[in-house]
Amino acid sequence: MRDVLDELLSVWRAGDTAGLASVVRTMKSAPRAPGAALVVSPDGTVAGSVSGGCVEAAVYELAREVVETGRPQLRRYGITDDDAFAVGLTCGGIIDIFAEPLSRATFPQLGAVAEDIAAHRPTAVATVISHPDVEWVGRRLVVGEASAAGSLGSTRADDAVADDVRGLLAAGRTAVLTYGPDGQRQGEGMEVFVASHAPRPRMIVFGAIDFAAALTRQGALLGYRVTVCDARPVFATPTRFPAADEVVVDWPDRYLAGQQASGAIDARTVICVLTHDPKFDVPVLAVALRLPRIGYVGAMGSRQTHLDRLDRLREVGLTDSETRRLSSPIGLDLGARTPEETAVSIVAEIIARRWGGGGRPLAEVDTRIHHDASEIAAVIGVDSAIDVR
Repeated sequence: MRDVLDELLSVWRAGDTAGLASVVRTMKSAPRAPGAALVVSPDGTVAGSVSGGCVEAAVYELAREVVETGRPQLRRYGITDDDAFAVGLTCGGIIDIFAEPLSRATFPQLGAVAEDIAAHRPTAVATVISHPDVEWVGRRLVVGEASAAGSLGSTRADDAVADDVRGLLAAGRTAVLTYGPDGQRQGEGMEVFVASHAPRPRMIVFGAIDFAAALTRQGALLGYRVTVCDARPVFATPTRFPAADEVVVDWPDRYLAGQQASGAIDARTVICVLTHDPKFDVPVLAVALRLPRIGYVGAMGSRQTHLDRLDRLREVGLTDSETRRLSSPIGLDLGARTPEETAVSIVAEIIARRWGGGGRPLAEVDTRIHHDASEIAAVIGVDSAIDVR
């Protein structure tokens, strides 16, 4: 929903009704992830995408239909469905689409959700997409870290779902939860789609050099909130790093320790140390590699620089298990030479680390392109009631 939020708000604020179609579940090689959305405005204009083009026309008609009838629908498109295959999901994937009419009446909390997203406050929208009682379908609960607004249909269901949603929100994950009709955890019959809108993950780049400028552009492209930090004010200027969200003049280790103390570092944060100067990178790596939760720590330098850096890190007390968390030399082996190519190799390694990719050409890999739900569930620590495909 985040990608089409501006269009939704425009219709919502005007007091009109839009058709919102969201990907709630994917199987096999689906082109878009859960949470991808398409919105049809009252004048027929479209924003967003649910399939990269495969079934957009059919979903467009579905979105218009739910506005006309006022009834949400859950519909599956995929190669196992003859009708859906006829409209063109030729990638071999399967997607479940939930389409609903969206207005001030059906989603009074949308304005507050938009404010939370703009302020980087974690918020999640839990919507009933399947239930034995059709009156429950489309009901929603908006869940924050310490608040909940709206109702799914009963206090029992609200309490159970809100508790589970906060777990997903902490991990920044979007998923489908399954319960009994009244929120029973061991039951079946009710499915709830949870769209988590956690703050953007952070990329912290230490070293205000030309490679950092290229990396900030790549980080921004991938949706990271990018910070560049360097102790040298002549180099650490916003003008040199226009793609960065912030440029900080501070000693790297002091800045990182302060960010950790303030709770601004989480398991999605990636740290890239590009200074390759021992007086900067050894102290900041000593902090980074001891963080209890971190998504990625990489450091630039030649292989000889890497070996020298390891010796220095051991001298300041880091253990072998701590230094093994370091990706150095940073990036995948792409043969990169320019700052821009090097930045691509770095973010490629970050992506591979996040999703468990091996970094090999897909043409040489026999397994499925996207890793399955059980692997992702193992990483984020959810239980079997949660469908994270």
